[in-house]
Amino acid sequence: MRRAALFALLLLVSSKALAHRATEDIRIPVTGSAPEFALIDQRGAPFALADMRGKVVVVTFFYTTCNQHCPLLTEKLASLQAPLGADFGPLVRFVSISIDPKVDTPQVLLAYARKHDANLAGWSFLTGAASAIEQTERAYGAQRTNYRLKTEHLFVTTIIDQHGILRVKYVGAGFIPEQLLQDVQKVLRE
Repeated sequence: MRRAALFALLLLVSSKALAHRATEDIRIPVTGSAPEFALIDQRGAPFALADMRGKVVVVTFFYTTCNQHCPLLTEKLASLQAPLGADFGPLVRFVSISIDPKVDTPQVLLAYARKHDANLAGWSFLTGAASAIEQTERAYGAQRTNYRLKTEHLFVTTIIDQHGILRVKYVGAGFIPEQLLQDVQKVLRE
């Protein structure tokens, strides 16, 4: 019953929230198995969520040609690398999944990561077949709409614990980085 109510709330929020509206941001505690995905990273190497067991994983969605909130979201995550210290990489992993696989090739993702000072020891930028990306988007609730030359998507940032269980979902790009940091550290200590 609780899961159904949470799902209904997410549908309601996602149906009303468009990609670049920071006024409707919410933070939702969630529970349940994280949807699995297998894509490729910025170096063209296979990347599967299942391989991240034992780590806290922060999954988000973006695209490199976005000039509005995607770079801000990336900067928010980049600002958390140093505060996570030695845990970043070995115990905490950031995963940014591109919603534009036609443009965001591994080479483009690598350049984007470097531009934003992403420490690739703890942060992967993923792409893959359009069908795999779309399936992953749907599974995480990061719906996308294409309006001629403009792509909009619902910003969803999800914390997954060491056992592959969804723990917290941020909907919107306006979240406070310190809150995400606190949530990651809390899950890490459990």
